[in-house]
Amino acid sequence: MALQILIEEYKEQIWAVALDKGKIEAIEIDPANEPVRYGSVFYAKVTRIDTALDAAFLDLDGQNTGILFNKDVRTVDKTGKICKGCEQAIGKIINPGDMVAVQAKSAYIANQDALWLEETKTPRMSMDITLPGRYLIYSAMLHDNVISSRIRNKKYRKRMLKMISSLEDMQGFILRSAAAGLQTDILRREAGILRSVWENFEEGFTGSTPQLVMQGPNSIQRILGDMATKPVETIEIVTMDHYRQIEKWCAVFAPDLITKIVPVELKDNDATQDLALLEYRDVIGQIEALLHNYVLLPGGGNITIEETTALCAIDVNKGSDTHSNLSINIEAAQEITRHLRLRNIGGIVIIDFLKMNKKDRNTLLKTFEKDILDDPCTVQTHGFTKLGLLETTRKRRTPSLNARYDGVVL
Repeated sequence: MALQILIEEYKEQIWAVALDKGKIEAIEIDPANEPVRYGSVFYAKVTRIDTALDAAFLDLDGQNTGILFNKDVRTVDKTGKICKGCEQAIGKIINPGDMVAVQAKSAYIANQDALWLEETKTPRMSMDITLPGRYLIYSAMLHDNVISSRIRNKKYRKRMLKMISSLEDMQGFILRSAAAGLQTDILRREAGILRSVWENFEEGFTGSTPQLVMQGPNSIQRILGDMATKPVETIEIVTMDHYRQIEKWCAVFAPDLITKIVPVELKDNDATQDLALLEYRDVIGQIEALLHNYVLLPGGGNITIEETTALCAIDVNKGSDTHSNLSINIEAAQEITRHLRLRNIGGIVIIDFLKMNKKDRNTLLKTFEKDILDDPCTVQTHGFTKLGLLETTRKRRTPSLNARYDGVVL
């Protein structure tokens, strides 16, 4: 699989789409009205302690507010040990007026429709700040080097333990799954870059004025980072501004991708139309389909996806009797994991598959758990309920596609 990555801009929104043989594999959109972006680092001021929530409200930058729950508090004791919150009430750890370095673990989109009200909650902050690279994640609160919990294959974990041992003189790194089979000198180079970036940011944690220290990764950086495990054929752009952004990121984290950046010249009549590059590559129809709640399956079945404020309910239906329930369910599982990723659905997901016996359920569960490994976000399966429904949770990093596309008429 060799991906084509398309970078486009529409009404101050950056759209990034990854295609595999013309089919969308990933999509990221940066809305224009996102005051707080996931991953942004702030030097914030504590304004109020809420004892009922066991949390602190923060002034992030003089305009935006964040919330810091006790379990996301990190302190350093006299011995230099990093201590997590919850051992005592948050009001005994920090007080109004204190300055704290925090990172956004959820985003905030302004002026959203009531349907997506859950996206307008106060963004959640954490004192456990991490800086993502292409192959490593640096955490200043981590004393050791570890392997990402997403890597479950014992053979891979054993091999990657040897790789991370090459960083024994540098601590605080999490080895990502993208690093499998990588040369250790590349790891050491990226580790040095991430640690240097952190040291520069630490200089901003002074004074008594709340401020943004580092903006979180935009859609271009997210899609390039998430696709790091897959070969990239081209990165197509239509503006020099995007060319410079991508070239700058690649020069630091992915020098091998610099030669993949390809400026695309569109004809005058094409270039004037909205999302011209995506229209030129004939992917607008696929994006429109992601905004509908109905998906057809190759074997004749279909799935319906209903997102609510409490959970996402997915129903699998059999279109004909020519295929077994298991074969349709496997097709559905593959498509569901893809749509969870592309639509960026988060929270509780309940899936009503077609009826199966116990053996077929186990086969389906293995297929589902294998497919979710392609998701850059953490997805956990909790098994089947007594009613035969599959319970799943997905911890997304950014608001859903429905919330992000912000009413664009494609």
